[in-house]
Amino acid sequence: MNYPEFFEKIEVIKVVDPLSNVLGAFEMGKYEFNFLDVVKSAGHSCPTVAGAYLITAEALKALYPGELAVRGNIKVEFKEPMQEGVTGVISNVVSQITGATDESGFKGLAGKFARHSLMDFSANINSSARFTRVDSGKSVDVYYDPSSIAPDQNMGPLMQKMMGGHAEPSEIKEFGKLWQDRVKRIFENTNRVIRVVEV
Repeated sequence: MNYPEFFEKIEVIKVVDPLSNVLGAFEMGKYEFNFLDVVKSAGHSCPTVAGAYLITAEALKALYPGELAVRGNIKVEFKEPMQEGVTGVISNVVSQITGATDESGFKGLAGKFARHSLMDFSANINSSARFTRVDSGKSVDVYYDPSSIAPDQNMGPLMQKMMGGHAEPSEIKEFGKLWQDRVKRIFENTNRVIRVVEV
């Protein structure tokens, strides 16, 4: 399996999941997610998937400073409806890492470890997403804006050729390299594209 080398350099997100401990999946319920994990689930790497990973990583750092985030103990709200734009793509990544789901999620064991109803859409917020600890009620708003990380100027013409079915294999490969270069630069400039505000 070959993929861009920079995937390996992206900070992993470590969590503790009480449910996985009880069910014997991971010792002490401790495990981690890396960017490659979410790329596999999404089927691609793009600024949206990168942003979803980053907003989750930065929100969990703010909610759980100096400790592991507790998967299943985090509520997530989005301003947009699930069907609008890339909200569904973002929510899938966030759900994978936090365990938060809408009504379709895990109903729990004997009233514990439920994951359903921890994700809401069309929320009355202005941020990209709001993350809240269920146990303490502490919340943070996370804003993601990658517009300052411009795509390479050659991407537009290459995309037009691909969509028109006229691109050579070498041009398709070059487009992919340029596309992933922008994703890489987004991760390298986290402080420019992400803002976290405690509510």
